[in-house]
Amino acid sequence: MQSDIGGARPPQRDSWRWLGDVWYRLLCGLLVLAIVILLIPVSLQIISRHTELIPGYIWTEELARLMFIWTVMIGAMVGMRERTHFVVDVWPNLSPKANARLELFSGVGILLFAAVFVYGGWQFTEFALYRISELAELPLWTIHMAWPLLGLTWLLFQGEHMIDMLRLAAGTVPQAD
Repeated sequence: MQSDIGGARPPQRDSWRWLGDVWYRLLCGLLVLAIVILLIPVSLQIISRHTELIPGYIWTEELARLMFIWTVMIGAMVGMRERTHFVVDVWPNLSPKANARLELFSGVGILLFAAVFVYGGWQFTEFALYRISELAELPLWTIHMAWPLLGLTWLLFQGEHMIDMLRLAAGTVPQAD
């Protein structure tokens, strides 16, 4: 089996990575659930707009917005773990060690960006702690909490990836079983 990093064998999983694995599986399930829930208010809006079968519910717009935000944020978290959200292959012919060094360099930027999301997102959430939405009376912190959670998840998943890249750059990648 070959990894996508220049033909190197995939690194052996550390025992502490079970947290990332469990969190990733939970996020995948939540992403499916968020999309299903998003379909409900959007469907109600479409049906009420084009037929007289049901009245036009105003709260559906707020619920659709909340679920859309969470769907995007959870998708970004999953994309970070799968390495599909931020990866642009500019130099495809680099050696595995050179590619690992380049990934470490770009990974520092991602970690900084994630830290901004944690810090700024927490302030954003504190601002909305005692506020509610106008129509559906949803607590606004449930929307705003997506930003610091996104940052923490990126820190976890990018940290895992950077440990792998450090090992690869140092030439200490253990052989997979």
